[in-house]
Amino acid sequence: MRAAVRSRYGPPEVLSVREVENPVPKDHEILIRVHAATVNRTDCHVLTGKPWPMRLFTGLVRPAGAVTGTDYAGQVESLGSNVRLFKAGDNVMGFGGVFGTGSHAQYLAVSESGRVVPMPGNVTYVQAAACLEGAYYAMNTLAQWNAREGQTALVYGATGAIGSAFVQLLKGRGVEVTAVCPGEHRELVTSLGARKIIDYKTQDFREQTDRYDLVVDAVGKSSFAACRRLLRDEGVFTSSGGFENLFLAITLPLVSRKRVLFPAPADIRGSLMLIKDLVENGRFKPVIDRQYPLEKISDAFTYVATGQKIGNVVVTMD
Repeated sequence: MRAAVRSRYGPPEVLSVREVENPVPKDHEILIRVHAATVNRTDCHVLTGKPWPMRLFTGLVRPAGAVTGTDYAGQVESLGSNVRLFKAGDNVMGFGGVFGTGSHAQYLAVSESGRVVPMPGNVTYVQAAACLEGAYYAMNTLAQWNAREGQTALVYGATGAIGSAFVQLLKGRGVEVTAVCPGEHRELVTSLGARKIIDYKTQDFREQTDRYDLVVDAVGKSSFAACRRLLRDEGVFTSSGGFENLFLAITLPLVSRKRVLFPAPADIRGSLMLIKDLVENGRFKPVIDRQYPLEKISDAFTYVATGQKIGNVVVTMD
């Protein structure tokens, strides 16, 4: 099979697409013909080994896994002898979190009881792959914040994969969303459920007078200190970047009624099932920026690393 392979941490240039041996499913595994995967921020961290704490999960000196990729959508090709949950021909999707799955390849073997679920019946492989990483991180955070109808939230980076998922999931919970994004994407973000748009190119969102129950830094470029004044007395700040937020999540309750959420990855399979239901019921839709063939995956990584992508960048294996 063809796969994106690297032997060391580094920039996209360390990746090469070449022939490698097909995986063979074990007794409780399914062999998946991967049709689509994304290149996302998690993948970029896994590729570069930065920030350094990532290496506790991906290998201290060199990558533990040669093939990149964290999420995928595809079809079950064959089964291990003890598989009961799936059958050949089933369409499936999955996400491995910071551990990755090696999904930037034409085939993938995973445990049937692991982080893999049936694919929604109303989307393509490309769309299904774009429903995973961003939606999971948003859903995992909101599982630890008791949203109530009528509350308010500000989402900084609302056009990214994580940010666009936050906008939709918050709207679905009855939360009024203010989105911070480039003004040219106003129509897109409004269609996802944002009530108000702040164009960060013309206005510093931190200088407004509104106060929020939740402030989301979906791009990892801000901080609790910078956003503190935007929070109500018992407001919550969360960010997709910055290990300092783990320290604040532990210590801040000792001195303030405001909180920082630093959600640890949890119940990925359960979250994927919830995402599947939302997609099938028309309550969540992925945002897709660009598609690249597997042979151009280095270009996909280079584009994602610019921080300018809108929603998801998808790699197709066919």
